[in-house]
Amino acid sequence: MLVLILGVGLYLSIGLGFMPLRRLGYGFRMLWRGRRDLGAGDITPFQALMTSLSATIGTGNIAGVATAIALGGPGALFWMWCTALVGMATKYAEAVLAVRFREQDSEGNHVGGPMYYIRNGLGRRWAWLGFLFALFGTVAGFGIGNMVQANSVADALQSALGVPAWVSGLTIALFAGLVLVGGIRRIAEVAGALVPFMALAYVLAALAVLVLHLERIPTALGLVFTHAFTPVAAGGGFAGATVWAALRFGVARGIFSNEAGLGSAPIAHAAAGTDSPVRQGTVAMLGTFIDTLVICTLTGLVILVSGAWSTGESGAALSSLAFAEALPGLGGYVVTFGLVLFAFTTTLGWSVYGERCVEYLLGVKAIRPFRVLWLIAIPVGAVLKLEFIWLLADTLNALMAVPNLIALALLSPVVFRLTREYFE
Repeated sequence: MLVLILGVGLYLSIGLGFMPLRRLGYGFRMLWRGRRDLGAGDITPFQALMTSLSATIGTGNIAGVATAIALGGPGALFWMWCTALVGMATKYAEAVLAVRFREQDSEGNHVGGPMYYIRNGLGRRWAWLGFLFALFGTVAGFGIGNMVQANSVADALQSALGVPAWVSGLTIALFAGLVLVGGIRRIAEVAGALVPFMALAYVLAALAVLVLHLERIPTALGLVFTHAFTPVAAGGGFAGATVWAALRFGVARGIFSNEAGLGSAPIAHAAAGTDSPVRQGTVAMLGTFIDTLVICTLTGLVILVSGAWSTGESGAALSSLAFAEALPGLGGYVVTFGLVLFAFTTTLGWSVYGERCVEYLLGVKAIRPFRVLWLIAIPVGAVLKLEFIWLLADTLNALMAVPNLIALALLSPVVFRLTREYFE
């Protein structure tokens, strides 16, 4: 999986002449213009990115980064950065193909994603690969986008406020149900309002910690670059980690966080009101930049400058401890409520992905039963054991990524041609 994800990302980056990095400013300009429809679609390009970000900015940014550092050492953060740098090209290519090969369903909604660009781009003989993606995507959503999120929220609220796990699960399910009734348009509206607010609040809190510990940042960065290539010895509560562990957990948690290569984000971008696949692609690639290179980096640096990384804690508890030590009296609540908001919006975003996969497999009549199952899974996930759920989520991510990465590699000439024609 590591070879496939990084390999395809690097291949796309080289084929595009590292355009996602060179055109980052252009992407932000297109995002600003995308606050209104720029063509046919169900939601604005801005809302498409916010829906995508609502699904990616979740427990991966708080619990996932902490888990990577706890198991792989500080060097894991370096490998998270690597996944993001090549992941921008992957996310760009996914969105370009999603808009290029999207369809309208029987209810007039714009639908797209890997299953559609596999069928419409590679031809009917590859339809089985699209079927596999939709099947894996339907099941994977219950792991990465549902039970993992509910579990992390329940864990955080129980640790910080003593709220029973089942209460947290039922509360999330109730609020999610109120939003899901309105479909993708309602979800996009909620995401467009919540995501910028919660991301900005979390970034400001993390920056406050780093400003207060400015003198420790060079040491923290030194740890990241040193232990990306050399083992880190056991010390304090830290059990020690090999370079392979740093690479493995850094890439795994990086992919879990930004979802580049999974094929989930293009499902949201396919609904964008745009007349240009490339323009939407430049908006989509910002998701990886914001998610990993900004938010995950800030979480990782807070954990390192606080010294909490060597205590033996893991997951959301490690992030909470780091913020609490750096911002006494306030830091723990930043993580707790940040996690609640992040996880709630992730549950909404992934419900869109699951719905589209189910619709591809069974038609629009299957959407309502899927929503009921989705809401039931939330309280179930809240009370299960964390280790099992993370393992399940990683496995399901891998199953989703394989068909999508094969399609991206085979359809890369289309992406390169459309990009060249657009910028010329």
